[in-house]
Amino acid sequence: MAKDLDELLDEVESKFCRPDPLRLGMVERPRGCVGGILSNDRNQAEAKENLRSTETFAKEDDLDSLISEIFEEPNFDKKPFKLKSKSSGNTSVRAPIQGLGKSCSPVYLGGSTAPCGIGTNTSQRACDHLRCVACDFWVVSYDDFMWDKSCDYLFFRNNMPEFHKLRTKLVKKKGTRAYACQCSWRTIEELTDLQTDHQLRWVCGKH
Repeated sequence: MAKDLDELLDEVESKFCRPDPLRLGMVERPRGCVGGILSNDRNQAEAKENLRSTETFAKEDDLDSLISEIFEEPNFDKKPFKLKSKSSGNTSVRAPIQGLGKSCSPVYLGGSTAPCGIGTNTSQRACDHLRCVACDFWVVSYDDFMWDKSCDYLFFRNNMPEFHKLRTKLVKKKGTRAYACQCSWRTIEELTDLQTDHQLRWVCGKH
């Protein structure tokens, strides 16, 4: 009876407590195969993920490089370009305007025998570029003429600077010179400094 019990315990122990190598191999092989399959799938998935991330990084790098190329400012300092002018003249700086000339100092009035031009202390010439600052008219002059005594302000106001109208009040006289603007008139026989006549508002308009 005891022998039968021991055999029964051994059988139970061999079946349930210590599985035989074949059974263990049969159980572990599928696990190993399944584990291998799972591990292979996991490795492939990781490889794909790594490839995908690598491609993503490569694409991001490409995008970054493209963006940097787009927004990169061109360096003009390396190859400066110059605008060539067709002529070597003063294209950027204007030359001072010539022809404004000089002013008489002092300003002289004179008869028909006095030479005209720029008046100075050493070269006493009658100014022939007189301008009135009162009426803003150029002063006209007529050699060998004098103004008639009947001339008045309205006559010159209405007739300046038409010679054919002014001629009606001009009287021939050798050696004199008749000056007039729209508001003033004078008959001069000798060289006279303009500053001596304080009523005249005539100035040299530059030669």
